Amino acid sequence: MPVPRIEGVTVSNLRSDGIRLRIYRPERRVGRGALLWIHGGGLLFGDARQDELLCAETARILGIPVVSANYRFAPDHPCPAALDDVRAAWRWTCEHAGALSVDATNIAIGGESAGGGLAAALVQRLHDEGAVPPVAQWLFAPMIDDRTASDQSLDAIDHWVWNNRANRVGWAGYLGEALGSAEPPPYAAAARRTDLTGLPPAYIAVGDIELFFAEDEDYARRLRDAGVDVEFDLVAGAPHGFENWAHDSEPAKALLARARDWLGRALSSEAPSA
Repeated sequence: MPVPRIEGVTVSNLRSDGIRLRIYRPERRVGRGALLWIHGGGLLFGDARQDELLCAETARILGIPVVSANYRFAPDHPCPAALDDVRAAWRWTCEHAGALSVDATNIAIGGESAGGGLAAALVQRLHDEGAVPPVAQWLFAPMIDDRTASDQSLDAIDHWVWNNRANRVGWAGYLGEALGSAEPPPYAAAARRTDLTGLPPAYIAVGDIELFFAEDEDYARRLRDAGVDVEFDLVAGAPHGFENWAHDSEPAKALLARARDWLGRALSSEAPSA
């Protein structure tokens, strides 16, 4: 997969305990924050390199290192394999905070689509484990509710980029017979959690014409009701993942500017202008 080069950012790859990480280090550092990023792909495919521009530009503009995690895919590796992998990536990031010149208590977790869903689930798992908590969760159109896939009435709407038929294939590969069940495995789908108190501040961006709009809007509302500080960024007319594949469009540029401004403030750093 060809990837662009971003001036002012050094990109490296490493493997730790079987997990592949892609690390973006900015030449100009601001503060001691960092981001663990998780790519999308419906839980079935993808690679950290697909988010090269988003991660590298975030590293450059905010002046923070970004660690982007690869993970195993369903159906060959069903739940909780992907979550275990990104949990290992979080552990690596925290354990190497010194080498990254980062404060281990000032790291955010983010992701897009299935990666956003894994990010939200990882935040919940870390909370319950009493591990070093992330300072924020930075979510773009997160895939967080398997019950959407179970609702076959949504199949009649051919949502751009990712429709409910594709959604069902992804969730079924990850959950198998537990798809849509009354009690899915722990952390399998972030929206299934009933107690959201104590979770870190959240930024959730989603388009109003995409499949995940309803589940993301509901999750944002429930987080707020639980006392969590939430920035819900609704983009009119935006389809799934547009901030990546249409990154040069004005709506995508505007969204990413707002999102990075929020993340910079969450990491207690003054972000330089792009």
